[in-house]
This record gives sequence, structure tokens and C-alpha cells, in this order.
Amino acid sequence: MSPVFPMLTVLSMFYYMCLRRRARTATRGEMNSRRAIESNTRALPINVEIVQYAKEVLDFSSHYGSENSMSYTMWNLAGIPNVYPSSGDFTQTAVFRTYGTWWDHCPSARLPFKRMPPTFCSQDYVELAFEEPVYPTAVHILETYHPGAVVRILACSANPYSQNPPAELIQLILSHLTVPDLCRLAQTCKLLYQHCCDPLQYIHLSLQPYWARINDTSLEYLQSRCTLIQWLNLSWTGNRGAISVSGFSRFLKVCGSELVRLELSCGHFLNETCLEVITELCPNLQELNLSSCDKIPPQAFNHIAKVGSLKRLILYRTKVEQTALLSILNFCSELQHLSLGSCVMIEDYDLIASMMGAKCKKLRSLDLWRCKNITESGIAELASGCQLLEELDLGWCPTLQSSTGCFTNLARKLPNLQKLFLTANRSVCDADIEELAANCTHLRQLDILGTRMVSPASLRKLLESCKDLSLLDVSFCSQIDNRVVLELNANFPNVLIKKSFTQ
Repeated sequence: MSPVFPMLTVLSMFYYMCLRRRARTATRGEMNSRRAIESNTRALPINVEIVQYAKEVLDFSSHYGSENSMSYTMWNLAGIPNVYPSSGDFTQTAVFRTYGTWWDHCPSARLPFKRMPPTFCSQDYVELAFEEPVYPTAVHILETYHPGAVVRILACSANPYSQNPPAELIQLILSHLTVPDLCRLAQTCKLLYQHCCDPLQYIHLSLQPYWARINDTSLEYLQSRCTLIQWLNLSWTGNRGAISVSGFSRFLKVCGSELVRLELSCGHFLNETCLEVITELCPNLQELNLSSCDKIPPQAFNHIAKVGSLKRLILYRTKVEQTALLSILNFCSELQHLSLGSCVMIEDYDLIASMMGAKCKKLRSLDLWRCKNITESGIAELASGCQLLEELDLGWCPTLQSSTGCFTNLARKLPNLQKLFLTANRSVCDADIEELAANCTHLRQLDILGTRMVSPASLRKLLESCKDLSLLDVSFCSQIDNRVVLELNANFPNVLIKKSFTQ
């Protein structure tokens, strides 16, 4: 596996999973007493080994495809595979949106939490359900492109009748702390135990590595230690009732006053009450991540407008609607980083772009991935008003056409651009690339996947002008063949030139 892809990412197209089970005789009584409830089918013999594919995709953190399509989406993980034994870039596979390490080296990159266990390196996750409850003895995963990125597999029973002994959360946390003496001190004496419980030890706290075990009891246990917490990561936690609205509210009532950063990606326990509590109890909040919180009702997002100090807001794959978003942009003028990728309920992105240009003068990064209706008019308003932009994602925006001059306008108005994604825009042409070369010399990442209009000559001009360029995605660019890629790689060895293939 290439060192560029060390994590579970968009290029780790793991296509199917199947579980094998050989039940243990020691649990025969438990299996027999519960099988009727768990599977509602005839009990299988205790020594039978079965093979099964994933029945259902329950949850995931991101995918490359659109919300109303099956291409490159996580939904492809369910059922019998239809690509095997082929390899390559196939639309019928499951693909995450992020990939590689360059996402950590762009203007929108977030600072890491302290005391993160070195073994936790996941960028994404996916949760699958299987038909028959088993004791797994093997898990088989087929990755069709850049394999080897699956870093961890967890298994559990989601059945209410299954035994789930409570975990001692603090033991998990202490076992992974970067200061090992903290664990020893907590076991020494009462005084040192109190020292280990000092709220100053929990200024930054990420519970994401332990997401599968976090519940109301965990939050209550940590509550007295987190009275000074400033950064809190509850991403992926609390699903299927593990964290209740009341439990979350009680925690914030004690621990929310100093919060500056709150990560709640895939927090499916969140509802309108939770957002109201956040805006009331976290007056100092500057960063809020609600990525893939697709269970929050549209009207609930109006509460975010009350947090005028917000500098970063991530609403990827949420049901935020236009009226609420306009209110947020109007009152949150300090925004520097905004993600609206795959927000399918926004009716007029030109109006949104116009509001951003008028109100969000400090914007540095903007994600408009798969927005379906922004035009050259909205791009012009955005480029004129948000001239500090360093990062812009316009991938899979089908209404943008190079012939209108929208990309040329971007290059001329936004000289600070470091990352520009124009993924799957077939109209990007040599003139656009040459404008970028002339005006955006700080460019580090450029994605022009799928264009048929860019020649090798314009790419050479870009590479010669943009000395900091580290990523150039020319996948499926018809004029850029493997020979050209090899030549460019030889002349510009510091640039990762990405070229997808299918065989």
C-alpha cells in the first residue's frame, strides 16, 4: 500500500464484508435461549459455520457519491458484490470522501486533540448490520483500489436482550493517555487520585476513539472532571439511545460554559432541543461540527444563528434549509471556515453565495461539494466579497460552466487560493489552468478530475508557476494519459499527480 493512503479513506474501496461464525459450546444455553428473539427463525445447530454478507448499512461518516445516487456510496456495501474479481475505480463500490494526508495540510485543517492514543488514526467509519447473530471467526474484506487502509473492526450485538456489561470509561482513557504517569498516580493515594481528577487535566477531551462504548453513564462519570473543558469531541457517539437528550443537556449544563470547540459528527441523538441547549449553554463556542447529523430537523438549525462568535461551522450532509442558513450567515459574521457539502435542501445557492460575499468577509475555506444550482452569478458575488479565501471546493457542481468565465474570475479575484477542487467539471479548460498559474501561485492542491479540455502544456505552466503544489488530480482527464503523467512526475517529483484507472 502506498504511504500516501495510511487510513480508512476514499481510496480504500472496501467492497464487501462477510462474517463467519462457529459458536462456542460454552455459551450453548445463552444462544438457545435468545435465538428465537434475536433472529425470529429456527435455531441453528450450535456447531454450524455460516457465511453472510452485510444486510444493511446502518451509519457512516461520509461517502463520495451524492445522496440520491448509488454511485460511490456506502449503500453499496450491503448485499452480494457484483464487481469481484475485477479491480479498479468502479461506481458500484463504496468510497469515502476524504483520502490521504493532504487534508491535514490545508487551510481548513483542524488542530489535533491532545492525549489522543497513537493507535487511533481513522478518518472515517461505516457501521454494518448482519442477518444472523454470530460469534465471528473471520471477516473478509475486498478492496478494489489502494487496499490495506482498514485500520480497525469492532463487533457488537445491537439486540436489547444481549448482555452488554458496562465499561469503565476512565480505564480506557487512562490506558491511552500520552502522560502514562497519570494512570499510576490515580492508583497511588487519595491525594494523587484527586490530582488526576483535576479539571485542568481535561481541557481537551476526545471521546471519539471510544465512540462505541460511550453512553449517559460515561458522560455523568466525567462531568465533575470537565468543568473547565474547552475542546470536546463526541463525534460518532450516542447512537441507538446510548446518549439521551437529557444526558447530553446535563453534561453541557455543567461543562459547556468554557467550550470553544464542539465536535458532534454523526451524533444521531441530536435534535432541536440539543441545538437550543448548545446555543444557550456554550456562549464562547467558536467551532461546531454537525457533519452527517442527518437526523436533525431543518428548523432546528435556526438556533445556530444565536452563536455570533462562530468561526468554523461544518454542516456537511445535514438537512439545513435556506432560511436558517441565511440567518446563520447574517449573524455569524466571524465565520472563517464553512462546510455546506451535500446540503440537499438549499434551494438557491446563488442567494447563499451572495449573502456570504456580503457578510462573511473573513471566510478562509468554503466547501460547496455537490451543490446543485450555483451559477457564475453566485461565484462572482462570492469571489468579490470573500477575497481572503484560501480553500474552495466546487466539486460535482454541474451548473458551473467555464464558458461563463466563472473559473477565470475566481483565479483573478482569489490570489490566496491554496486548495481548489473542481472535481467532475467537464468544462474546465486550458484558459482556466493558465489563469490559475498566473494569479494563484500559492496553490497547493488542485482537483480537475474528469475534464476533457485540459492539455499537458497548460499543466506544465501550472507546475512551473505554483512551486508549492503538492496534489494534482487529473483522474479521467482524457488528454492526460499515463505517458504524460510519467513525464510530469519525472520533472516535478514533489507533486503527487493522481491518475485513476480501471482494468
